[in-house]
Amino acid sequence: MAKIAINLTSGTVAKSNAVIGIDLGTTNSLIASIRESDRSPYCITKDNEAIVPSALHFGSDKITVGRDALLQLVAEPENTIYSVKRLMGKSYSDISNDSVAPNYQIVDEEDKLVKVKIRGKQYSPIELSSFILKELKRVAENQLGQEVSKVVITVPAYFNDSQRQATRDAGKLAGLDVLRIINEPTAASLAYGIGLQGDEAKTVAVFDLGGGTFDISILNIDNGIYEVLATNGDTNLGGDDIDSLIQNHWTALHSLSELSKADLQLLRLTAERAKKELSSTDTYKETVHIADREMELTLSIQELDELLQPIIEKTLSCCKEAIADSELNLADIDEVVLVGGSTRTLKIKSAVQNYFKSANVNATLNPDEVVALGAAIEADILAGNRKDMLLLDVTPLSLGIETLGGLLDVLIPRNTKIPTKLRKEYTTSVDGQINLKIGVFQGERDQAVDNRKLGEFILQGIPAMPAGLPKIEVTFMLDADGILQVSAEEKRSGVKQEVTIKSQYGISDEEIKAMLQASLENADADMQLRSFTEAKTEAEQLIYATDKFTKENQELLTSENLKIIDEHIENIKRAIDAKDRDIIVSTMDQLNDYSRQFAEKVMDHQIAKALKGKTIE
Repeated sequence: MAKIAINLTSGTVAKSNAVIGIDLGTTNSLIASIRESDRSPYCITKDNEAIVPSALHFGSDKITVGRDALLQLVAEPENTIYSVKRLMGKSYSDISNDSVAPNYQIVDEEDKLVKVKIRGKQYSPIELSSFILKELKRVAENQLGQEVSKVVITVPAYFNDSQRQATRDAGKLAGLDVLRIINEPTAASLAYGIGLQGDEAKTVAVFDLGGGTFDISILNIDNGIYEVLATNGDTNLGGDDIDSLIQNHWTALHSLSELSKADLQLLRLTAERAKKELSSTDTYKETVHIADREMELTLSIQELDELLQPIIEKTLSCCKEAIADSELNLADIDEVVLVGGSTRTLKIKSAVQNYFKSANVNATLNPDEVVALGAAIEADILAGNRKDMLLLDVTPLSLGIETLGGLLDVLIPRNTKIPTKLRKEYTTSVDGQINLKIGVFQGERDQAVDNRKLGEFILQGIPAMPAGLPKIEVTFMLDADGILQVSAEEKRSGVKQEVTIKSQYGISDEEIKAMLQASLENADADMQLRSFTEAKTEAEQLIYATDKFTKENQELLTSENLKIIDEHIENIKRAIDAKDRDIIVSTMDQLNDYSRQFAEKVMDHQIAKALKGKTIE
């Protein structure tokens, strides 16, 4: 078993072993470390190449990773795996609308996490990713000349709990101790933070368009503190989609149909070459052998720009939402950082510059390497070697529990900095209640049922007490990886229950955006419904308390008193049936005003009873 040396005073990892950063990308992966001579980050190379393609080839006797695997993509497409990151933490239904169809077989197991079937054996995306991570670990150890176990791994900002946990599990399976899972744009911001003056203040947009994912993050950098104000993105948008658009363009142009898997892969790889070449030239031309014939494939920069337009519009839509969430204006953005190989495309660079207008668009670092470099810096921070930087992330959706009346009570609001820990106190609504079901939800709607349910648990063994007397403290703890732990404790008795919320499979960025859009579109209706539900719940509690009061104090009430109280209760019930919040409040006030005299009479009676036979001196 691997042992980790921890400095118990600072809580940091001891410096005795190498700590590296890994950009586990959809298309390519990279490893970075810190150069001892000047404490600057650098990418570790394999065969003089920093990029290790995130591809796997399953041969008859061994598994090959990287460029050697890519060489088999045309010859053995059914035995070659790529873009496995898109499958992490997802069910079959999650990927059924993926714009890029893989050549390998994906197993549909209904609502369970997907698996890939290859050479008669099924593998989970976690296992497949672990093979890539093992290779990256081996490359790092060969270059550094020492064992590597501790690592920081990056993920897209919109990876949810399940996908982050899947990434952590893949690292563990590869024999790595994953110190931290951090967002790719956050890592990029760290890389571009090198050289900033300590007293410098900037607002930066990190535009990250990689092979398979897009992220936009708005960051405030001030006195060495990196604060993510807002994030947005699309976990199903990137260079793979550009390649697919070029491939479809050629397929339609040359009336290509029913191509073999090998021909499809050759066409896809040619499309990738065309895209890359058109970042520095106006026309691409190549003769390839497809469908048993020689064919000349051409693509002009004008044709590529036209194909890119829908992808550019999607990225700018995400940028608009991120700016709105950050509560800033475009004019507040000082600098835009370009990350990901797809940002080399001239049309995309131009679109980003035009959108952000006066902001300086920065692409001074290699866009392929910048995320890995930032991961290495974060690893260096965790190793206790850097004291000049502090990193704060945010959670993309609100987290809360279902309360009486079916309302969502938010404990951690959307865009709260993480890690974070928040507590809130609740009580019971029924006398003698000994169990309390706590449902945990994620979303922005007022009604719990309109949000995404993450899980639930039951706090059992609450001592039987009158309604309202138990003190139940619910705690939400969201860690730096975005994984939520929920606990509940009845403070008077010490009865406690806790659960780590791990969804079986994740939520896509499209669903997140749809949830945010729904919360905006239904804001007025939700507000009215919440107002009515709160009034209805309060009224039902008042009816319950009044019924209890009259039963316990019948000797102090006349039949006329009881009749009037019943009339007030019936008025409240009719207002509830009519769903009129204002009338509910009005009829409650009337009942409270009438019953106040009896509360005072009961108090006088109880005092007199307590003092009976006693002398006051």
